[in-house]
Order: sequence, then C-alpha cells, then structure tokens
Amino acid sequence: MPPSSLKTRERLSEVRYEIRGELARRARELEAQGRTLIKLNIGNPGAFGFRAPEHLQRAIADHIADTDPYTHQQGLPEAREAIAAFHKQRGTPNATAERVFIGNGVSELIDLSLRALLNPGDEVLLPSPDYPLWSAATILNDGRPVYYRCLPENGFLPDPDEIEALVSSRTRAIVLINPNNPTGANYPRELLERIVAIAARHGLLLLCDEIYDSVLYDGATFEPIAPLAGEVPCLSFGGLSKVHRACGWRVGWAMLSGDPLQVGDFHHAMDLLGALRLCANVPGQFAVEAALHGPNTIDALCAPGGRLYEARRAVIESVAASRYLELVEPAGALYAFPAVTGAAAEGFDDHRFALELLETENVLVVPGSSFNVAFRNHFRVTLLPQPDELREVFRRIERVLERHAELATGRGTARAALA
Repeated sequence: MPPSSLKTRERLSEVRYEIRGELARRARELEAQGRTLIKLNIGNPGAFGFRAPEHLQRAIADHIADTDPYTHQQGLPEAREAIAAFHKQRGTPNATAERVFIGNGVSELIDLSLRALLNPGDEVLLPSPDYPLWSAATILNDGRPVYYRCLPENGFLPDPDEIEALVSSRTRAIVLINPNNPTGANYPRELLERIVAIAARHGLLLLCDEIYDSVLYDGATFEPIAPLAGEVPCLSFGGLSKVHRACGWRVGWAMLSGDPLQVGDFHHAMDLLGALRLCANVPGQFAVEAALHGPNTIDALCAPGGRLYEARRAVIESVAASRYLELVEPAGALYAFPAVTGAAAEGFDDHRFALELLETENVLVVPGSSFNVAFRNHFRVTLLPQPDELREVFRRIERVLERHAELATGRGTARAALA
C-alpha cells in the first residue's frame, strides 16, 4: 500500500489569508502564460516603484560590517532606545528600551504576543473587517477570535458598547488596527478613550496595530492609544514596512506600556519567546533611529500632489463616477474598501467577482469577505499604483459590474414576465 499523506494541524483549516491565497496562485499561473496583470492585493510599496528613503539605506550600509553576529533577543540596544524615545515624545508612559521588542516585521510580533498571552480557549476581541493575520495568529495559538463589527454605515468605526457586550470570562485582549487595514478608517480620540475604559474595567490587554500611523490624508490626525491607556497594559506595534516603504527589511517593533506589576509576567514571556528565535534581522535594525528621528518622508506623499494622495483621489473619483460602487473615503493607510451596490449587487459574490475580474480584465483584488466580515459586497484595493493605472483599473471593474447588472436586470425581467 502507498504511504498515506502527512497529516497537518487541524486548526489550519480555520485559517484564511486570501491576500496571498487561491486568487494570488491563479494570478501566478496567468503570468506564467504571458498575461500582464495589475495586482492590487498586497500593500507592498517596493513592488510599485517606491524605495526606502536614502538615509535609511545609508544607515544600513554604514553598519554592514556590524551585522554578522546575533544581537539581543529584544533587538539592538540603540534601535530600542530610538523606539523608546519616539514613544516618550508621544507621551507613552514607562517608555524604556527594556520594554521594546523588535521582530521580523510586525507579523512575527503579533504571533509572539498572542503565543505569550493565550491559553487554549481564551478569546481575543477582533475588528470585523480585520487584517486576517490577527485571526490566523489567534487561532493558531489556540485562541478564539470574537469579532466586533466596524460597519460601513458607521464609517467603519466600532461601537464601544458592542465591544463591551462581547467581553466574557475568557476574554484576554482587544485588538485595534488604527489607521485601519482594510478600510482606511482613522479612530478619533473619544472612541479610543472609551475602548481603553473597557480594557481597564475588565483587565484586558490592548493590542494596537499602528503600522500605518503616519499614512494620513486630508488633515486626519493619528491618536496613539498608549498615552490614553496610561497604566492599562498596552502593546503598540509599529515598523519600517509601510511608513518607510521597507517591507523586505522585515523590521517591526512592539512597545509594552502599562503598570509594571501587571505587565511583568507578559514581558518575561515575550522575552523568552524572542530568545527561542534568537533575534530579529539585524541589518535592518540599524535603520530604526534614522527612520524615527531623521527626515520625514511620508507627509509629502500623503499631501495634495503627492503620489499616495493622488492615487487615493483617483479611487475616490472613479467610485463617484461609477453606477455600481460606493466608498467610505479612507482617512489613512494604503487601501480602499469599495462596496458594490445597485443592480450589480443582486446575487453578488465577492470571491466570484474577484476571480472574474482576474480572468477577464487582468486585475487582482482581494474579496472583502477575506477580512472576516459577514457581508459579501466589498473588495479591497491598494493605493500604491500610479493614479492613472488606478483609473484604468476602475474602468475594468466597471465593465465587469456592468455585465453583472445586465444579468441581474435580465433575471428580473424574466421573473416579471412569469409573474
């Protein structure tokens, strides 16, 4: 008898990551056949011609001779000092280098933090829509995701009363993604204060994904949550990937704040898990100080005339001109999350639409349901292409939606004739 196939972890069947999933695999097959695709599935600045700032590149080059050894499991001391100083400027309490953890991107630190926190069956309150890594990491660390809704009719902002109603005896943490991926929502101070109060009342850890903290449009301002949290335990995530356009360098960090007595055991758990993987990528850590305390290179991209601003404008104007789309305008981050409406929305399935768009129009987007929402009439695009390319993308999207609308109208006419 032939050997049976290797069994894999059962909980993997619960994990979804369509950003690099089935549709992305089909896109690679089409590219291998010679098709030219416009891929809007990943927020990867370097793939769209952005470069990490020159002063960051120089910081690594100047220290390349120092990058061969392992460093401390929490990161290079000078990089951690730079991160702590950055947080002190923001008003984060107890911001010291000893409370900073550097990882191979924020993705690794999300996994480590949930592994340090969760026992089997513990619950994590996650936004819906979420960045699906948060759900996956919760599941793979034997936790249970519990979703609080961020509805389009509320500007994709959560309802604090709903969050509190979901707290149970097994709840351990509240996750916030601000500015938000995939929606671009930017959370106001009053909302954050109410969520902090919930965490304080129930003894919960705040896990705050702030990787897009400086990617803001039209005068939006970012409110870091750690200064509002004060003594409430809080882990704030940032990194070089988005604001500094250096995804491939894999440098992220987490700043642990809050009452030292409450966070002590969690700090030791994070330190242990960091030690087990030895250390994060060393060369990229030499760019941290230059990134956080050197010239600002993101604001110009997000201001009128800047590439990200004009890409966002192209999406907003394209949606406004569409017969079948609506959009909550993104206030931050690198994405838009349009909704399909009207005749095209009848019988609409986001995954089927995304596949048709790929097969017939050579455009790759991410179905909205991939971000753990119940509705199936949204999709996510990144704002990283050139503005004219985005306008072309939405012309192709309109063609597909026009076909959907014509089919729906035909079905409606047929039903009326039979009535």
